[in-house]
Amino acid sequence: MKSVPTWIWYTALRVLLFAVPLAVLLIAGVNPWVSAAVAALFGLSASLIFLRRQREEIAGDLYAARHREKPAVREDDEEEDAAVDATESTPRDEERQAPSAG
Repeated sequence: MKSVPTWIWYTALRVLLFAVPLAVLLIAGVNPWVSAAVAALFGLSASLIFLRRQREEIAGDLYAARHREKPAVREDDEEEDAAVDATESTPRDEERQAPSAG
């Protein structure tokens, strides 16, 4: 069984760090706008403090994906490149006609 990717855990924890305080504040009868603002500030602060390892792991994965030594090659990339090279290597109709000396 595959383990859950880090970004899913990080996203779920961030949502919980926002949703739980929001629910508590709304149940307590606080204005919804104030509840949302306080819950957002709490969620941001708590995620910066408690989710550092997950955030750094995600950043490392993104950096590795963007800075591969060998770019990922898809199956149809080589076929598309060959088709483009074939059209560039054949002379065009305009190039085949000799320029007139007017």
